Amino acid sequence: MTYEDKCAFIFKKIKEEKPLVHHITNFVVINDNANTMLAIGALPVMSYAREEVEEMVALSQALVLNIGTLTPEVIESAILAGKKANELGIPVVLDPVGAGATQFRTESAWRILREIKVSILRGNQGEIGNLLGIKAKVRGVEGDTVDADMNDLAQEASQRFETVAAITGKVDVVSDGKRVVKIKNGDLLLTKITGTGCMATSLCAACAAVERDYLWAASSALGFLGVCGEIAARHSLGPGSFRVSLFDTFYGIKEEEFKALLSLEVKD
Repeated sequence: MTYEDKCAFIFKKIKEEKPLVHHITNFVVINDNANTMLAIGALPVMSYAREEVEEMVALSQALVLNIGTLTPEVIESAILAGKKANELGIPVVLDPVGAGATQFRTESAWRILREIKVSILRGNQGEIGNLLGIKAKVRGVEGDTVDADMNDLAQEASQRFETVAAITGKVDVVSDGKRVVKIKNGDLLLTKITGTGCMATSLCAACAAVERDYLWAASSALGFLGVCGEIAARHSLGPGSFRVSLFDTFYGIKEEEFKALLSLEVKD
């Protein structure tokens, strides 16, 4: 099986198994995250109340923790849900949105990483750099680049936090501390609408629900988003039509087209 075959097979399994993905996520993108899951064949649930998160995660096959619009109550719910997921062997995907922008945001991400076994850490270069103590400018929740090699950054984050690190940018890099996968797909329009990073995190969780090699779960997810972004851009006049086309592509992309367009560089 080629790497491209493996990535396509993961999305085929999602359609067959229809995993339930529990989200404690950014309020700005709840609808987009839910629609992303439905478009690829997964099932979304958005549950935040600490009174029910442990029960809800027990029904799920993956958990997303996204700190984009965090509050103390959301963090407490995330910790409860994450610990229950760990107890049950359910993969946890963390999106440290805006890490480095404020002390509360950064320390909340660090707390989750300390107290919960995170399967995939998905962030941009600035967010991951700030978590590692490499200062990057953050404006709101938008992280800047850092003065570090992306391969080295992904490997260091993976080793430091004992997780698969998935760093998104012009070229996406995924590492489990030893292996490195570069994904060279995408389009500029993915940066012109809200929530594509959060969609990437949800896609990582859906893939992790059916594929326990989390390096390949994350690589497949980021490759899928990048390829779909390229296809959607062909049919778009700007950000508005691109967003519609992106969801249509999530839903309708053919396996052979995905494999043909996927551009991976793998270092075992």
